[in-house]
Amino acid sequence: MKQASVKPLSLDDFLEMPETEPESEYFDNEIIQKSFAGGKHSVIQGELPFFINQNLRSKRIARAFLELRCTFGGMSIVPDISVFRWERIVRDPDSRIANIFNILPDWMIEILSPDQRQGKLVKKILFALEHGTEIAWLLDPDEELIFIYRANQTLYQTVELCDRPEQVLPMPDFAINLQLTVENIFNWLNE
Repeated sequence: MKQASVKPLSLDDFLEMPETEPESEYFDNEIIQKSFAGGKHSVIQGELPFFINQNLRSKRIARAFLELRCTFGGMSIVPDISVFRWERIVRDPDSRIANIFNILPDWMIEILSPDQRQGKLVKKILFALEHGTEIAWLLDPDEELIFIYRANQTLYQTVELCDRPEQVLPMPDFAINLQLTVENIFNWLNE
């Protein structure tokens, strides 16, 4: 008996599907549903964009978004936090913020959930860097580690481990005046 061939799901097909809770992403020709966030993930995901927006949005430098779908390079991902330089924020014709962002974030932040695999997040980060994201952070709240990924001019990525409480975290060029330490971020879990 001859098997019917199954047409692989395209990005356009994926984007036509209804949203899931939690969100699903289209990455490597595969639909991957994001993990539910635990308490540590949730606290950091609430505090960090508030801090970024308090310092950058008010000056019209950049804006942080939570769980914003970013579609680019044939993939559709939903970083925990996406930060866009002010002039790159997608807007409707009436100058209001758009619902659809078919661009990559300038700064991408992922927070590891207890049941999440780090490898998939790293692949997503490297993909974004290859397509033009300036910097990406991967936070591991359980281990109190922050991995900083950057693309350099030769398109190779570099990674830096931040694990000392007093260590000042590297920022993207547009946010160079922001100052956060490893301790600042993980102390939010004590409040």
